[in-house]
Amino acid sequence: MAEPADFQATSPSPAGRLLRRAGALLAGAPLLTGLLQAGAAPAAHASGQDASAAASGSRTVAVSLDSMTPSAPADGDTVTVSGTVTNNGGQAVTGAHVGLRVGPEANSRSDIDSLARRTSFDPGEDGAEIGGKYVQKFPQLAPGVAQHFSIAVPVDKLNLGEDGVYPLSVSLSGQTSAQPWEQVLGIQHTFLPWRPDAASAKTKTTFLWPLMSSVHMTAETGPGAQQTPVFRDDDLAQEIAPGGRLERMLTLGKDLDVTWVIDPDLLASVDAMTRDYRVQTKSSPNPVAGTHQDMAKRWLAELQQAVTGKEVVALPFADPDVASLAHHGTSVTGSLSELKDATDVAASTVETVLHVKPSTDFAWPVDGAIDPSIVRVATSAGADKVIARSDSLEDPHGLSSTPSAARPIGGGTTAVVADARLSTAFQRDLTRPGADTLAVQRFLAQSLELADQTGRQRSFVVAPQRLPDASQAQVMAKAATALQQSTWSQPDTLASAAAAKPDPGAATAVPPTSDYPSSLRRRELRRSAFAAIARTQDKVDDFKTVLTYESRVVTPFGRAMNREMSTSWRGESGAAETFRDGVEAYLDDLSGQVKLIDKSETKLSGHSATIPVTVQNSLVQGVDHLVLRLTSTNPTRLNIGGKRYAEQPVTVSGGHSQSVKFTTSANANGPVTVIAQLYTQDGRPYGAPVTFDVKVTEITATVMLVIGGGVLLLVLAGFRMYTQRKRAAAAESAAAPQGEGAAPASGGPETPAGDRAGDPEQASDPTPDTAAESADPSGTGEKVDR
Repeated sequence: MAEPADFQATSPSPAGRLLRRAGALLAGAPLLTGLLQAGAAPAAHASGQDASAAASGSRTVAVSLDSMTPSAPADGDTVTVSGTVTNNGGQAVTGAHVGLRVGPEANSRSDIDSLARRTSFDPGEDGAEIGGKYVQKFPQLAPGVAQHFSIAVPVDKLNLGEDGVYPLSVSLSGQTSAQPWEQVLGIQHTFLPWRPDAASAKTKTTFLWPLMSSVHMTAETGPGAQQTPVFRDDDLAQEIAPGGRLERMLTLGKDLDVTWVIDPDLLASVDAMTRDYRVQTKSSPNPVAGTHQDMAKRWLAELQQAVTGKEVVALPFADPDVASLAHHGTSVTGSLSELKDATDVAASTVETVLHVKPSTDFAWPVDGAIDPSIVRVATSAGADKVIARSDSLEDPHGLSSTPSAARPIGGGTTAVVADARLSTAFQRDLTRPGADTLAVQRFLAQSLELADQTGRQRSFVVAPQRLPDASQAQVMAKAATALQQSTWSQPDTLASAAAAKPDPGAATAVPPTSDYPSSLRRRELRRSAFAAIARTQDKVDDFKTVLTYESRVVTPFGRAMNREMSTSWRGESGAAETFRDGVEAYLDDLSGQVKLIDKSETKLSGHSATIPVTVQNSLVQGVDHLVLRLTSTNPTRLNIGGKRYAEQPVTVSGGHSQSVKFTTSANANGPVTVIAQLYTQDGRPYGAPVTFDVKVTEITATVMLVIGGGVLLLVLAGFRMYTQRKRAAAAESAAAPQGEGAAPASGGPETPAGDRAGDPEQASDPTPDTAAESADPSGTGEKVDR
């Protein structure tokens, strides 16, 4: 893709560059002629192959460029190039030597791209070899054998012209038994940025240094005041360990003048590791204790020192995927609120952990790709600056130079457009031999070409990938160091770049949604993900209303839902869904700790009685603001408190149960289904209902018969006492002596002890209506309290 830089009319002018390039070609013409003539005779004996065909063997030997110092030489410097050559052919190479070649100055940034892609030898483009003592000879290169080389050349021997970017090639020449003439058998191309004197107006370059990771913490916490966090894996410990990705980012970045772009979730996660924490493992059903507290403390302490006095930009918590949210989440109620929540906690998290005040004014969509919906969503939570990239917000062709990064895009929003070529320079595999040196030299070449477009000072931004690996971080640091030591660039902050005066003619129209890259769209979170997040949020809202300490639930689940929207889930749809399901399942388990105890069939004898229903709270904290409703499905037969249903407030301490009693009245015999249900105070059902049957039995004929029998026994007992006393009186009268007065009638006979003992038991105080309260589930055939 051509950029404005490819159409510049700048100083030095293209015409001047073309003249210098032509001069270089003319200067190399005698050497080229000599080479062709030298190869003409052998070629005549090589099956009619010509010199061009001979050059086609330039891939026989692999040339790896391991180092080049200095990366951007000045007057009086000596350029040292080191690396290895490996014979990949089947025959030995004899008479081999390694030399350097300098090609004509590059005219544009597109020229640099083309030269970087080229892998073969081209005499016209690669220039003549700098011979003499500036070569390294190898008598023989055996097949499959690698040989090290190192060549040091004074910069004044490189025949460099005016300031600019020059192609520098390292070639191996030699011959084989099959082709017994000297030819280039291997070559590696790179670049030599040449500006020995400091520019009058240096380019301002902002280098973003991203410090973020994937999702590591779950919503789960342990009981107790500390709420011990649980991690889904132990990968974060590996990243902050010596040699780990985040350890390298920190160690390398602390000596650079960069803008730290930080995900607060990373800070919160490492901070949680400084105390007791637990880790989920595949080998154990329960989380195991984490053991990396000291390492986490050390990493955080070093980070605190590294960011002191530096610009720190905090992204929303867990780095939410604003593009996925814009394309799939805005139709789900509450999704934008999740983004606002993630933004609100970002600053406080960074300040608490790092003791610095970050900027929260910037949004950073994935790869800087934007469209109108992304800009709307990104700025909805308070950001007024969007970090875009020049391959998304493309400038019109025909501009004489690449504009500065700041672009007003309407609505008070500024797009800070990172340079695509500089930002993507470190995305490839940089573990291959020589790949790091090539990446650094190409990065510097593109930067110098930008600076040479005009004598006017401009501002540029480098926004590399979010999660560089350790090798990429090493190369990023090497490139940033070389750039900051260069004569054409100076470090700048992101805030300064955003505030710079926009260049006239720069693109300010946000590209339409249809232009959003399909490769990025395929990796986005789908609508179902945002629907699941909204469902979890609704459950949290219900649950928190009954808690006495709602922050113990709201905070960990709020952060977990932020993590569910993380950019790091791109391309990991299965893992993202598993994480979301785990968060929701854990929430369901917690809310299920407050429930009604099941009841079996209950018997009610008589006109009225009380029915107990037990509420159990297995949480650590107490619950209140709950209402227990008991409903009769047949109020004609059985009513609750004189109505179809009755309600009572419920408050239960943590780890306890409470039995709630309802007064019932029976109007007819038969079974009645009763439903117990907890509700929040705003009338929303809480938990599952408990349904049980009440068997109503009124006063029956059998009961009347028993009562009548008891009355009859009392009457018979009284009659017996009467007849006994009458008989006793008659006997005493018959036995009394004649003439003596009769015994006093008032004394009467004593009741025999035996008779008293044999009398039926008399009724005593009635049994209390309310039985002892029980929190256990009702047993089969349980009778209710009367």
